[in-house]
Amino acid sequence: MEPPVAFTDRYHTASHLARGGMADVYEGLDTLLNRKVAIKVLHSQYSSDDAFVKRFRREAQAAASLSHPNIVGIYDWGQAHGTYFIVMEIVEGRSLRDVLKSEGAILARRAVEIAAETAAALSIAHRAGLVHRDVKPGNILLAKDGTVKVTDFGIARAWDDSQELTRTGAVIGTATYFSPEQAQGAAADARSDVYSLGVVLYEMLTGRPPFTGDSPMSVAFQHVSSEAPSPSSLNPDVPQSLDSVVVKALRKDPGGRYQSAEEMRQDLLAVLRGGAVVAPPPAAVGAPAPAQPATAASEGTKVMAPMPPPTVPPDETYRQIEEEPPSQRPFIITASALVAALAILLITMFTLLGDDSDPDAELAPVPDVTGLTQQRALERLQGDGFLVSTTFETSDEVDSGDVIRTDPPEGDEAEEGSTIQVVISTGAEEIPAPAVIGKTVDMAEKEIEDIGLKVGQVETRPDADFEEGTVIEQDPAAGVEVGYETPVNLVVSSGPETVTVPALVAASEREATTKLSELGLRWAVEERYDDAVAQGKVIETKPEVGEAAVSGDTITLVVSLGPEPVEAPSLATLTEDEARELVEELGLTLNVLNTRQPVAIQSQDGTVVNQAPPPGTEILPESIVTVTLGEYTPPTTVTTAPPEPTTTETVTTQPDTTAPSGG
Repeated sequence: MEPPVAFTDRYHTASHLARGGMADVYEGLDTLLNRKVAIKVLHSQYSSDDAFVKRFRREAQAAASLSHPNIVGIYDWGQAHGTYFIVMEIVEGRSLRDVLKSEGAILARRAVEIAAETAAALSIAHRAGLVHRDVKPGNILLAKDGTVKVTDFGIARAWDDSQELTRTGAVIGTATYFSPEQAQGAAADARSDVYSLGVVLYEMLTGRPPFTGDSPMSVAFQHVSSEAPSPSSLNPDVPQSLDSVVVKALRKDPGGRYQSAEEMRQDLLAVLRGGAVVAPPPAAVGAPAPAQPATAASEGTKVMAPMPPPTVPPDETYRQIEEEPPSQRPFIITASALVAALAILLITMFTLLGDDSDPDAELAPVPDVTGLTQQRALERLQGDGFLVSTTFETSDEVDSGDVIRTDPPEGDEAEEGSTIQVVISTGAEEIPAPAVIGKTVDMAEKEIEDIGLKVGQVETRPDADFEEGTVIEQDPAAGVEVGYETPVNLVVSSGPETVTVPALVAASEREATTKLSELGLRWAVEERYDDAVAQGKVIETKPEVGEAAVSGDTITLVVSLGPEPVEAPSLATLTEDEARELVEELGLTLNVLNTRQPVAIQSQDGTVVNQAPPPGTEILPESIVTVTLGEYTPPTTVTTAPPEPTTTETVTTQPDTTAPSGG
C-alpha cells in the first residue's frame, strides 16, 4: 500500500480504491482516532455547483444519521482542495459487482440472503425518508465475514436533483438498474428502489441483467416497454416462489410492485424458510398485472395486459444522451392514422353492402359475468361457445381485474362462436401526487385539492433550512400515483427551534456530532492537547452546556488530542544518574540496558552511548527512553622479544710454508 498522504490535517489518503460517476474513493486514515476509513472525494465539476453542494450537504447529514448493520456508516464530511469529501466506514471485502463480474450467477440461496439484507438496509432508509435511487451491485458490498453493506444512501438524490441524469454519459453504468419511472424522467420513490433491487436479484440468479443493449437509451426503453424471461427459464435451480418475488419486484407499474422494501424482505425470508410468499405465481418479468393463460388460436381469443402510458416519452428524456436522427414519430403517427381511416371506411362499406350473418346460426343469451374476475369470465363465456376480446377501463366502483360490462350486454342473444367484448377494470383512476415541498402550506393545500386529492394530516416540526409555514415533507411523495381523494399528509416547518446545548464533555466526537444532528444543530471541531482528557473525547463546547441555541446554529466542539508530546532529550555523555534526572523532569521513564557497550575512550565509561527513541523524536509523556551505557576497555599490550643478533663466523687462512716434498 502507498504511504498515507495528508488530505487534511486529520485525514490522510493512501491507496485509490474506485472511481465512480461522481467521486473517487480512497482508503485513508483518520489520524485523530487512528482508524482506517474510506474517503469519497467529489469530482471537481460538482463542487462548483452551489445548489448541488447544498443538497449534498443535507443528504450527507441525513445519511450519517442512519445506523444499521447493513448500512455503511458515514463518519464525517468536509471541504478540502477546492472540493468536498465524505468519510465513511471502510469495508474489508468485495463489491457485488466484482463478484458477479468474476463468478457470474451465484447460488440462489446466497442471492436471496444478499437481497434480503439489502432490503433491510433500504427499509431503514425509507423509514427515515431517504430513497437510495441508485441501487446497483457496485453499491452493495460483501464484507469478509459475509455481512452485506449498502453504501451511497441519499447521495444519488443530490445527483438526481442536479439533472445530471440528462447529461451525456451520466446514465452509463446505471441505466441497467433504472426503474421505469426513472427511465421516463418521473420522480423516484421507495418502490423505485424495490424495482432496482429486483434487477440486482435477477442478475445474481441468472448472471445477466434482465435488459441489455448497445446504449443506455436502448436499455431504458426496455425497462419501460419490454418483458424479460423469468429467472427460472435461464437458471432451472431458481424455485417458483423466488420467480414470483422477482416478477412482483419488476412490475412496470409501481402500484403492482411490493409497496415497501420490508414487504419484499418478508417474501425473501419466506423463500429461505421454504414457506409461501405473498407474490402471485410468475408470468412474465415486468408485467403490470398477472398474465392470464392465452386461449388456443383456433378459438380466436386475444388477452392483453394493460400497459400504463409513460408520463414522459423516453426519447424526450434521453434526447441529450445520444446523438440520434430526428424522430420518425410524426411520420409513423400520420401513416397509422391513414391506415386506420382506410380500415374504418372498408368496414363501413362491407356493413352497408350486406349482412354476412348466418340466418341459420343458433343464438344464445350472453351470460352475466359482471363482477367476475377476468379469468372466470373468460372461462364462462368460452364454455358457452363464445370467443372473447378484452379491453380495459378505469373504474371507481369495480375492483381492478374484475369485469365492468360486456358488449353485447348480459341477457342479449348473440350467435354462438361470435366475439363478446369484455371490459375489465384497472381500478380507480390514479393521479400523481403534486410536488409541494418548499411551498407554503396554503399553496400546497390548494394544489392538492385542485387535482382531486385531499389534505390529510398536517404536522409541524422545527427546521432550520425552511421558513415557518413551509412544507418540508409529504406522503405520498411527489409523482406517486394514487386514487381520487387520497389524503396527502404534510409536515410543515415551524421555523428554527430553540434548543439547549447538551452536555457533551467526555463524549466521543461521533457521539457528540450525532447528538447535535438530532437537535438540528451544526458543528465545527477544534482540537487541542489535554493531559486530563483522552484523545478523541470532547473537552468543552462553545457555547457551553445549558446555553440556548437555535436549530441550525453551529456548536464548536473542542476535542482532545491527548497529552501534548515532548521531544526526547539528548542523553549522550550523561551518566546514568544524570540521564535519569533529566528524563524524569520531562515526565518520562528511563530504562537502562544491562548489557554495556564497549568503548575505547575512557571518558565514555559509564555514560550514555546509545538511546531509543533518538533525540528530538516527539513522544508522549510517561513514555520509556531506553539507553545503553559505555564500558571502557583499555587496549591490550603485546610484548615481543628483540631478535637475536646475527653471528658471523670469520675464517683466517695462513700461508702454507711447508716445502713441497721431493725435490
